[in-house]
Amino acid sequence: MPFEPKRVMFEQDALSYPLGRKLFDEFKDRDVEIAMLKSHNKVSGIPGKTPAQAFGEGKNTLVVGIRRTLKFESCKPSAHYQLPLVTGCSGMCTYCYLNTQLGKKPYIRVYVNVDEILEQCSKYIQEREPDITFFEGAATSDPIPVEPYTGSLRRTIEFFGQQPLGRFRFVTKFTDVDGLLGAEHNGHTTIRFSINADSVIQKYEHRTARLAERVAAAKKVMDSGYPIGFIIAPVMLFDNWKAEYEEALQELQRQLASHSSKEIHFEVISHRFTARAKQNINEVFPENDLPMNEEERKYKYGQFGYGKYVYHKEQLADMEEFFRKRLTEIFPNAVIDYVI
Repeated sequence: MPFEPKRVMFEQDALSYPLGRKLFDEFKDRDVEIAMLKSHNKVSGIPGKTPAQAFGEGKNTLVVGIRRTLKFESCKPSAHYQLPLVTGCSGMCTYCYLNTQLGKKPYIRVYVNVDEILEQCSKYIQEREPDITFFEGAATSDPIPVEPYTGSLRRTIEFFGQQPLGRFRFVTKFTDVDGLLGAEHNGHTTIRFSINADSVIQKYEHRTARLAERVAAAKKVMDSGYPIGFIIAPVMLFDNWKAEYEEALQELQRQLASHSSKEIHFEVISHRFTARAKQNINEVFPENDLPMNEEERKYKYGQFGYGKYVYHKEQLADMEEFFRKRLTEIFPNAVIDYVI
């Protein structure tokens, strides 16, 4: 499902880069609003009077700009650094933690100075020699929906294919992976797919691909030789949750049967929320029925100075036992990175 922005905003300096000019030429002939930004750090002109309207209009806005800061953020525990090709996501998942990080109008921003970004990757890799350095391409984004426009993911994948000590990874809920097939990745890029029970996807993961579509895309990238992984998140412990997650795992097994001998990584993350996230979610999705009753959760202080509401210890133990047991039974070569 390609991302079709309603409006595209360009930083003036972005047009001096080949990718910026390419995107301008592509969108100026389409039925979309085009605007030029006077400042790279001030995006104005996105409409929306209510929180829900502002959120929706932000999600329909693409900003084309330059990555000014080439100091990459840490990305523990999954990688050493974030790799900033894209910020934001065109999906509208009710529970998403980015709802509290990207403002009231969470637009999608792509960066056109890809050569400079990859040059910075080289410097970080050299600093850590002879150790391998891992980069995460989806820490604050889902880069797949904009890939048909930018080609930045394929370019990055082929860059890392030539790096003996560099590795790249990203995660997606989308399926437009055809442009990545046949790239010279040399096994240095791991593509992960976020999956969930189909009922959770239908209720809460708006404007994203269905489970079967994601798994079909995963098979494509496995056929193309990529290392692969799955993030099962956020796991919601509703009535009959085991049966529904079992069905999701069986769907995975059916479509990936031809790759049963390959190593597949799994990350399992339970649903959690903060007080701030709950407030924002209820403003944007006033009719939502997300399980956010504090009385049914345990309050846990986090490492970043704020607390979150998590499932109780006994519930988490039951969840972990279920997923560790079924994943190892269904996928003989499963590697379970963590269950939290």
